[in-house]
Amino acid sequence: MEAKLRRSIKDFITGGITIDSPRTKKEGIPFWRELAATGTELWLDTGDIDEAKKLWTADMSALTTNNTLLNNEIQKGIYDDLIVRSGELLKGMEIQQKIIEIAFILNARHALRLVEEFGGKVSVELHTDMAHDVDRSVEYADRFFEICPENFIIKIPLTPAGFIATRKIREKGIPVNFTLNFSARQNLVATIFSKPSYVNIFLGRQNAYVQDNGLGDGMYVGEKSTLASQRVVAEYSKNNPEPTRQIAASLRDTSQVSSLAGVDVFTIPTRVATASLTGIRDKFISRRDKDYAVHMDAGIEQDTIKIEKLWNYTETEHNFAHFIDDNNIDNPEELIKIAHSYGLHDLFPVLSDGQMKQIASDGKIPVHKTWTEQIKNNSVAIDSLLNLAGLASFSADQMALDGRIKSLLK
Repeated sequence: MEAKLRRSIKDFITGGITIDSPRTKKEGIPFWRELAATGTELWLDTGDIDEAKKLWTADMSALTTNNTLLNNEIQKGIYDDLIVRSGELLKGMEIQQKIIEIAFILNARHALRLVEEFGGKVSVELHTDMAHDVDRSVEYADRFFEICPENFIIKIPLTPAGFIATRKIREKGIPVNFTLNFSARQNLVATIFSKPSYVNIFLGRQNAYVQDNGLGDGMYVGEKSTLASQRVVAEYSKNNPEPTRQIAASLRDTSQVSSLAGVDVFTIPTRVATASLTGIRDKFISRRDKDYAVHMDAGIEQDTIKIEKLWNYTETEHNFAHFIDDNNIDNPEELIKIAHSYGLHDLFPVLSDGQMKQIASDGKIPVHKTWTEQIKNNSVAIDSLLNLAGLASFSADQMALDGRIKSLLK
């Protein structure tokens, strides 16, 4: 993109926005202050400004959006006029590129409105078309950061290209929230090689995977892997230029707010935050050193689940991470090839089109019985299945957002 058009788009996005003094200013409250005192930074997981206003206090420091949350806002119609005006600004651009560019404009504009309202950091996520494209991921991360360097954190999804893009973006000093992570071993590799500012564990989906598939009660699966990952990233990032911080993401209920107190960061959905204010009575204490027990149903063949891969890592994964770090691998296909040479086929599984369609059709929680043989022979694992399902879900919401854009363009 030529520099003149890039500047025009930036000016269009920032026009009329003032971020010097947040509009919503609320004092801290004892409840959140006590949780923060365990060492947990509090982020609201929403793009809904009106909902966030009800909960935001001085104890909170950021908000996080994603393709799903942004789509929820766009489908309300509040940005239809902006879409039309964006189309006029980008007149002459090829239609698919125009849609992607308008999606970027919408994401950046809405994030700026969140900054204007609350004054905190905001995580902004790339268009899902870039999930497997290193160069475009780096380009759009640059552009997001250029718009609001004091407040924007760039969300990059965990894919082979995402590992490499994150490394390159961090080398530029741009903060990255590495997302769609589901295990301590994924975050081990990310911490050693990509060195992101933040990694996630989408813990609620792990519990749901076990429960929904009739493998066990689902209790403490995500909690166990989150705390294991917390210990991994603390250990392996302490010598990095900046330490990586662990996010407990996809919190589903108030019990997890208590059982994970002390994790570096919570991204709390507004529903869970609201329920916590009235539903938690006990004092918060740090659980960072806790190792929860997980119970699976009797009769389940452990070799077809390998649930321990969510919280354990092996010497092989450790050695692989250091090898790609030492050799500065910068090609996604080479990254996959090296992982497979280490026997880590399930870390970056190679699936057929039919298998990918199956994952997409299952939704956020894959159907376990479909994958028992692949799990048994180490060609996939629960963490990689959940990662692929999460990306497919985000892609579906991105398509809905893109569809609204297209419908408004002349």
